[in-house]
Amino acid sequence: MSTNELEAQKISKSYTIDDRQIKVLDDISLLVSKGEVVVIEGKSGSGKSTLLSLLSGLDRPDSGKVIVNDRDITHLSEDELAPYRNRTIGYVFQSFHLVPSLTALENIMFPAELNNDPEAMEKAEGLLNRVELIDRKNNFPHQLSGGEKQRVAICRALVNSPQIVFADEPTGNLDSANGEIILNLLLELRSELDTTLLLATHSREISNLADRIVLLADGRIESYTDKVPE
Repeated sequence: MSTNELEAQKISKSYTIDDRQIKVLDDISLLVSKGEVVVIEGKSGSGKSTLLSLLSGLDRPDSGKVIVNDRDITHLSEDELAPYRNRTIGYVFQSFHLVPSLTALENIMFPAELNNDPEAMEKAEGLLNRVELIDRKNNFPHQLSGGEKQRVAICRALVNSPQIVFADEPTGNLDSANGEIILNLLLELRSELDTTLLLATHSREISNLADRIVLLADGRIESYTDKVPE
């Protein structure tokens, strides 16, 4: 088996807007090893969120391949992708994507319940404790602040102990204190489970923790950096 847990091979993606085709990603190749923390940086519109969507299997490239654990996921059917997304990856969306009719606890439990995990509630409550939200477990999303919603979304992404966590601006809606809680949780997960982290961010605090920084510009990889320059 390859030592690379995740590989992108010459992936490209375009969207059509008002009869115009806009290329968002152009011929991206990337190797990510197990347990690595990779930060994706770039200005707004550089393709960071699109790259995370393609690497995670939430969207498909127009060309190229995405290979996870030596398996090409690019052309899997939706029925094949569903268990992959639920068991192998966790995804933290920039806009939360919480289910409005479920409480904070139920939102976090949901992916574990899809796996018929008898410890779904115990795991969800444990994560809520770690992000200091256990007293909000019965609140619905509309009763939570933006920062609280983000912490719940991150707990939901972690409840199945995924091999790979993708996070789009995971601390973007948090103040410095809550951002530190989330960073510590992500790093603890990496340490405990050897989880691979791919994070799109503008946060210097997160970039400082990266093993590697991938800088995107105009849909292409402009540079790799093993660590942030002093």
